[in-house]
Amino acid sequence: MESPRTKSYSEFAGKYLTFRLGAEEYGIQILRVREIIGLMDVTPVPRAPAHLCGVINLRGRIIPIVDLRTKFGMAQFEPGPESCIIVLDVTFEGAIHHMGILVDGVCEVLNIPEGEIAPPPPLGRGIDSRYLLAIAKSKGSVKLLLDVEYALEVSEALVAADRDVVAR
Repeated sequence: MESPRTKSYSEFAGKYLTFRLGAEEYGIQILRVREIIGLMDVTPVPRAPAHLCGVINLRGRIIPIVDLRTKFGMAQFEPGPESCIIVLDVTFEGAIHHMGILVDGVCEVLNIPEGEIAPPPPLGRGIDSRYLLAIAKSKGSVKLLLDVEYALEVSEALVAADRDVVAR
C-alpha cells in the first residue's frame, strides 16, 4: 500500500535517534523522542494486542509500551543489558501523548542530510509500507526511518492503555 504523503522526501532530512532491533537499525525523528529509560516493570493490559506489552507508571504518567519486535513480526528475545524503552511524543486526536517502545539498544543520534534520504522502495502488492517515513543511506548502511503514528498504531495502543486505567 502506498503512503498518502505529499511531502518531498528531502523534507525528512534532519536529526534521528537510531536504535537496534536484532541486526537492523531504525530511526525516529529526534523531536519525537521524549526520553530514554532503562527497563522497568510493565503492567499487562487485558485483551490488548500481542505487541502491546502493557503500561508503566513513569513519574505519575501512565505510558503504553509497544514491543517493536512483536509488532514487526520478528523473533522474540530476552532483553539484555542494552535493552531500553524509548519514550516518544505521538499525536492522537489532535493531542500529544506519550508512548514507549521496547528496543534492543540505542545506537546514536544522526544528522541525515537531504542527499541520504530516499523514498521506501515498492515492497510488493499487499505489503503496507506506510510505517516507513523514508530510507536513509548513512555511514555505509541502510536505516529504516519510521513514521511513528503508523508504525505504532497509536490509536489502538492508547485506547488499550486507557481501558486498563479505567478498569483500575
